[in-house]
Amino acid sequence: MVILQSAPYLSLSTPSGDRSLPLQGIQCWTVGRSDNNNLVLSDCWISRHHAMFQAVDQGDFYLIDLGSRNGTFRNGRRVTVPVILKDGDLITFGQTELRFFCPQPDLLHGQGNAAAGQSAGLAPTTALHVRHLMTVMVVDIRDFTVMARQVSEKVLAEAIGTWFRRAGEIIGRYGSGVDKYIGDAVMAVWVHQSADRTVVEIQQILRAVNALATMTGTLHQQFPLPFSLRIGAGLNSGYAMVGNAGSGDRPDYTPLGDTVNAAFRLESATKALGVDVAMGESTYNLLTQGNPAGGQSPLPWQPHTVRLKGYEAPMTAHTCNFVDLHQWLSQ
Repeated sequence: MVILQSAPYLSLSTPSGDRSLPLQGIQCWTVGRSDNNNLVLSDCWISRHHAMFQAVDQGDFYLIDLGSRNGTFRNGRRVTVPVILKDGDLITFGQTELRFFCPQPDLLHGQGNAAAGQSAGLAPTTALHVRHLMTVMVVDIRDFTVMARQVSEKVLAEAIGTWFRRAGEIIGRYGSGVDKYIGDAVMAVWVHQSADRTVVEIQQILRAVNALATMTGTLHQQFPLPFSLRIGAGLNSGYAMVGNAGSGDRPDYTPLGDTVNAAFRLESATKALGVDVAMGESTYNLLTQGNPAGGQSPLPWQPHTVRLKGYEAPMTAHTCNFVDLHQWLSQ
C-alpha cells in the first residue's frame, strides 16, 4: 500500500522537478518574491508579499491575497476575500501555479483503521489545556457588500488584501497577532499574564483599534473606492480555554468559549447602536480598575444595556466613536 503524505501541502511543478511545501508547524505561510516569505517564488508577476495561507478552525486553510498587483486566483477565480481551500484546488500567483492537497487521515492507513490513525497522531482532538485571562478583539469592515458591488474585482482584491496585510502589521505592533481572518473581519487575542498590567494592555489594545480605524479610513486615497471605508470593533475580556481544537496533523491553537462569542456579538451590536466600538463590562472594569477614568480623563465610554444574540439576559456594553477614542488616547 502506498503511504500518502500525511500533512496538507502545496505542490509546485518546476523544470527541475516537483517542489512541495508542507503546511504544518506554524499557522501562517506567506508567499511572494521577497526572501522573507515562507514560500519564495521568482516570478516577476508576483508581488514581494503576494498572499498568505492560514490554518484555522478544525484544520481548514484560508487563502488570503495581500493586496497583490496581479491578483491571486483559486480555480481560475480571483480571490477578493479570504477563501477556504479544498483538496486539489489550483492556485495561481502571477504565472505560477500550485496545487493544494489535504490528505484525509483515513487514506493513510486504510479505511476504518482508527487505531492506526490515533497512533500516528491523526485522531481528532479537542484537548483544551490552558486557561488564560485574555481580551478578544473583533474588527469588521462596514458596508463591505455595498462596496463590493460598486468596484471591479481587481480593485476590491487589491484594496481588501492591503487592508488585511496592514491590519496584521498593526495588530502585531501592539503586541498580538491575527488569530483568524473571517470574510471581511479579523479576530485578535491579547493574553494578560499579569493583573498589574491589564490597564496598560487594554490601553494598548485601544490604540491598536484606533490605528486600524485610521488606516482603514485612508484606503480610498490609494484605491478608487466609492467611499471611505470604516470599521466597527468589539472587545471582550475574560477567561477562556486555549488549546488544540483541530486534529493531530492539523493543530489549531485558539481560544474558545463565551469570552470569544461575546466579542463577536458586541461588534455586531455596534451597528444597531450606531457606534464604532463596544466593549464588554469585563473589559471596561479591567481598563478602569482602581481609577474610574482609566488613567485618562474624561472617559469617552457610554454605557448601554444591550441584548446580544444567543444571550438570555441583557448585558452592559460600553461604547464610543473613533473621534472621541482618538481624542482620549491623545491626552
